Amino acid sequence: MTRRTVRIAMNGVTGRMGYRQHLVRSILAIREQGGLDLGDGTVLWPEPILVGRREHALKALAEQHGLDPANVSTDVDAVLADPTVEIYFDAQVTSAREEAIKKAIAAGKHIYTEKPTATGLDGALELARLANAAGIKHGVVQDKLFLPGLLKLKRLIDGGFFGRILSIRGEFGYWVFEGDWQEAQRPSWNYRAEDGGGIVVDMFPHWEYVLHELFGRVKSVQALTATHIPQRWDEQDKPYDATADDAAYGIFELDGGAIAQINSSWAVRVNRDELVEFQVDGTEGSAVAGLRNCRVQHRSATPKPVWNPDIPATYSFRDQWQEVPDNAEFDNGFKAQWELFFKHVYADAPYHWDLLAGARGVQLAELGLKSSAEGVRLDVPEIQL
Repeated sequence: MTRRTVRIAMNGVTGRMGYRQHLVRSILAIREQGGLDLGDGTVLWPEPILVGRREHALKALAEQHGLDPANVSTDVDAVLADPTVEIYFDAQVTSAREEAIKKAIAAGKHIYTEKPTATGLDGALELARLANAAGIKHGVVQDKLFLPGLLKLKRLIDGGFFGRILSIRGEFGYWVFEGDWQEAQRPSWNYRAEDGGGIVVDMFPHWEYVLHELFGRVKSVQALTATHIPQRWDEQDKPYDATADDAAYGIFELDGGAIAQINSSWAVRVNRDELVEFQVDGTEGSAVAGLRNCRVQHRSATPKPVWNPDIPATYSFRDQWQEVPDNAEFDNGFKAQWELFFKHVYADAPYHWDLLAGARGVQLAELGLKSSAEGVRLDVPEIQL
């Protein structure tokens, strides 16, 4: 076996997602398993270059994980000018992402990035056009597709379990503490629209690719947003006004006729088995899928409930469902997609989660916000480069 080292500029790894999921559970996990076998006698060895604004934090991460301290930089331009760096990864705040990716494309780097790829559809499409014109390979994180629960759901769809799919109902969210008497679980910029925050911008791109990949392209959207918690406290314990939406209630019409309803909220207390759940109802059966688990109820095993509010229920509705077995080993979803992207770049494996796919997510978020502001249902046009 021949080992090939690939140097990756990782911008934004001091943030929660960039650090936990991308650096530790993806890139370092690939190194811990001995690299990635490309299937042609080559083992790919990822070498992360930690990039960001806080040098002391980057150096602390490098020391903590035994990385070369020379592979730390606060100078993005210098890192992009290094011909030994082949891939640029971006997990910065949304407002800084578009310009950084443009620079990386101009420098000829392959692009892998968190979503949303830009703050607006025009910018997201421009990134896709620039990347295609530069002849580089590019990918956008679409991690929910690789969750065990949704992989089981896809298995059911591919096997024809549902018959004709009628509807999808999604519930996502949890209570994010305001930051006054308990520390918030999310950074304060998430709640400032001027910094690119908001749950629509954050979550509608996820819902776009989940719906698109599993059930059909989103044809129309009607959304209502809210800022339920108008004041929060930042990382310095100072109060600030929340200017971005912290909840969104959306209805999506899909190709094929199915209707999806998805609630997203950072101001909801969890009374479900997982932080996100999707219920899919079809003519032949139904399923409820979360992050890891999936339960089903087939038409032949569906009870016949009778509405009678005067008699207490003597049975558990949940006990009438059957658990879908794993039947496979499920890796971390972020790591799984990194591996597919590496194989796309270095073994020319097929890959369609690109910047154009990322632009569709930006488009849905943009239209969702417009729908809420105008109080109307909006068509979602197909986008092309």
